[in-house]
Amino acid sequence: MSQAAADPQTDTVLSINNIEVVYDEVILVLRGVTLEVPRGQIVSLLGANGAGKSTTLKAISGLLLTERGEITRGSVSLNGEAITNHPAEDIVRKGVFQVMEGRRLVEDMTVVENLRLGAHTRKDRGAINQDIEQVFEYFPRLAERAKGLAGYLSGGEQQMLAIGRALMARPSVLLLDEPSMGLSPMLVREVFGIIERINREQGLTMLLVEQNANWALHLCSYGYIMENGKVVLDGTREELLNNEDVKESYLGGGEERRSFKNLKSYKRRKRWL
Repeated sequence: MSQAAADPQTDTVLSINNIEVVYDEVILVLRGVTLEVPRGQIVSLLGANGAGKSTTLKAISGLLLTERGEITRGSVSLNGEAITNHPAEDIVRKGVFQVMEGRRLVEDMTVVENLRLGAHTRKDRGAINQDIEQVFEYFPRLAERAKGLAGYLSGGEQQMLAIGRALMARPSVLLLDEPSMGLSPMLVREVFGIIERINREQGLTMLLVEQNANWALHLCSYGYIMENGKVVLDGTREELLNNEDVKESYLGGGEERRSFKNLKSYKRRKRWL
């Protein structure tokens, strides 16, 4: 399951250029979103509910098509190849796998059966058992419940299984949608620690959508902040952690979260123009 990591400073594996997304042919959800994900790195996408984060992931993974959504402008590329509006199954085969918000497990299947389901697009059937063992190494709790039904797992264990199932596809890019949702602080620490370990050991490229800005920014190398369907700020981890507006709006520095569109200090090149 290990992967060779290229030079993250010069190699962009995933690129979104100036995309607009429309639902039901009339509802404009994303407006001129541009971002890049270097190979082998974790990039975080932050913002409040309704900012467009999950829609951005679905625009990459092809799941928009299942929800009457479409990229109507701009492009998405993987390793320089356009994948704009491609079917989700084709994008999975190209190496992009999305861990959905809410886990989306098959609850009446066992842990092992769910893991095998993640490998359904693979042709190297002989290596699947070995990869299951590696998932169990990352998530020992799953090994203890290997024959149990997924529906009886705790919320934290279900999140571990959802990530493990994604790893079984041997992705080159992993899209993570709110992995901390519904988890206790202790489990959040555990899950993010494992995500960091997977990235470090496998060099797996990740795009992480999170509302827990503290964890997301400490985990990533670069981050983007979205509001109202647009990217309004981006920077390295250090730049965002030290930004006073980010501290006040997203890191608990103020009593009420403010909008970036009203901040005089907001400075960003409007890439969508």
